[in-house]
Amino acid sequence: MRIELLKSKIHRAKITDKNLGYEGSLTLDQDLMDAAGIFKYEKIQLVNVNNGSRLETYAIPGERGTGDVVLNGAAARWGEIGDVVIIISYAQIDQHGVKGFEPKIVLVDAQNHIKPSSKIA
Repeated sequence: MRIELLKSKIHRAKITDKNLGYEGSLTLDQDLMDAAGIFKYEKIQLVNVNNGSRLETYAIPGERGTGDVVLNGAAARWGEIGDVVIIISYAQIDQHGVKGFEPKIVLVDAQNHIKPSSKIA
């Protein structure tokens, strides 16, 4: 049996921009993607702390070091620039591998840069 668990989360990032004309997705600073182990085009869930809503989309890499968290396409209507969000990825793991599994937790500062206290080992 496989169990779906939290693989990683980027906790309390801020939306930096919106691009309604783009085809879709979330553009995410490549440094954040790497720290969280999120792959290009991976399905992610977004939780908007400001309004309580959730959204599923996929991640595309943005420029490193920018702190970019950009809502694209229809997702641009889901939140506002400055909204605080939690970006979540999940993994299906065989039940026998669950015991030692630990998710990556990426904490960010006000500019969406990775805090040293993040749990990304």
